[in-house]
Amino acid sequence: MKKFSYSSLAAVICLVCGTSAIAAPLTKADYQAAKTEISAKYSAEKTACKTNSGNAKDICIEEAKAREKLAKAENEAAYSPSVKHDYDVRAAAADGAYAVAKEKCDDLSGNPKDVCRKEAKSVHVAAIADAKLAEKTAQANAKSQSTSGKAKSDASATKTEARKDAASDKRDADYAVAKEKCDALAGDAKSTCVDNAKKMYGQN
Repeated sequence: MKKFSYSSLAAVICLVCGTSAIAAPLTKADYQAAKTEISAKYSAEKTACKTNSGNAKDICIEEAKAREKLAKAENEAAYSPSVKHDYDVRAAAADGAYAVAKEKCDDLSGNPKDVCRKEAKSVHVAAIADAKLAEKTAQANAKSQSTSGKAKSDASATKTEARKDAASDKRDADYAVAKEKCDALAGDAKSTCVDNAKKMYGQN
C-alpha cells in the first residue's frame, strides 16, 4: 500500500494558505452563481464516489467534502474580503486535508494507524496555528497604522504572543506524534523513547 505523505499534505495546505484574492470583490450575482455551482459539483462528485467501495469510497467522499468546504470559504472571501474570511479559507483547507488524512489512516491498523492519525493531527494543528497567527498579525498590523505609540506597542505585543502560541501548539502536536511512535516499543526502550521525546519538545 502506498504510504500517505504528510509532507505533501502540509505543502498543499501551505499553498492554499499562502494565496489570497487580489481581484475586486465578486458581485452578488457571481457570488450566488458560484454557490450554486459549488453545490452542484459536490453532488456530482459524491455520486461518482458510489462507484468505489470500502474505505476508498469513504476517502472519496471526504475529498469531495473538503473541496466543497474550501470552495465555499473561498467564495465568501471573494465576495466579502476580510481578515476573518482569509482565516476561514486557511481553516477550511486545514480541516478538509485533516479529514481526508484521517480517513486514509483507516487503511492501517494497530500502532501504525495511531501514528498516522497523530501525524495527521500534527499537520492540522500546525496549519490552524499558522492561520491564527496570520489573522492576529493582520489585525495587529491594521491597529499599528495608528499614530498612537500605545497602539503600536500593543500591536507588537499581540504579534509576539501570537507567534509564541503558534510555536507552543506545534511543539505539543509534534510531541504527541513522537510519543505515539514510542508505543511501538516496550520496557526500557519505550521509557527512553518517551524521555527523549519530552526533552526534545520541552514537555514536563
